[in-house]
Amino acid sequence: MFHTIPEPIKERMHYLEKADALDRLDGTPQPERLRQIPPITGRFLALLAASTPSGKIVEIGTSAGYSTLWLSLIGRKITTFELLDRKFALATETFDRAGINDCVDLVHGDARDSLRMMNDIAFCFLDADKDIYRDCYDLVVPNLVSGGLLLVDNVISHAQFLEPFVENAAADIRLDTVVVPIGKGLLFGRKI
Repeated sequence: MFHTIPEPIKERMHYLEKADALDRLDGTPQPERLRQIPPITGRFLALLAASTPSGKIVEIGTSAGYSTLWLSLIGRKITTFELLDRKFALATETFDRAGINDCVDLVHGDARDSLRMMNDIAFCFLDADKDIYRDCYDLVVPNLVSGGLLLVDNVISHAQFLEPFVENAAADIRLDTVVVPIGKGLLFGRKI
């Protein structure tokens, strides 16, 4: 998978990595930054998604589509949600340039509206506004298939704010969870 990344995907990954680095250096206000995952987190997500059971692959918080590019490497359909107009437009451009429109369903809107109707989720990556993490968790976990995975980003970098969320997930008898110190910290949950 990593040894055969198509050139258009590699090119767009490099472009977004440079844009994200520039955002962090040039004083771009935080809400306008891409705020994407680092490459090591992308590789980790792709490996995990590739080993999930049958079911839907879902991403909440597309931004410019960088993590979606990594997930596209597994060759399964991905449904990804982005609320912000500017980032939706960037993600649309990303998927066009990378040539992955056939495997991505990019939804412009609040994921919570659609998650209520989704079932058979095999893999979900949650990397959105931290204020909606609990709502998304409550909508995703009941719809995860047995053995399905939930990955939640920023649980170490935003530990103070997300500590109650992480504690709740650890106490949830429907999942086995662990915090993995990759990137900004991932909560890794597997449905029992």
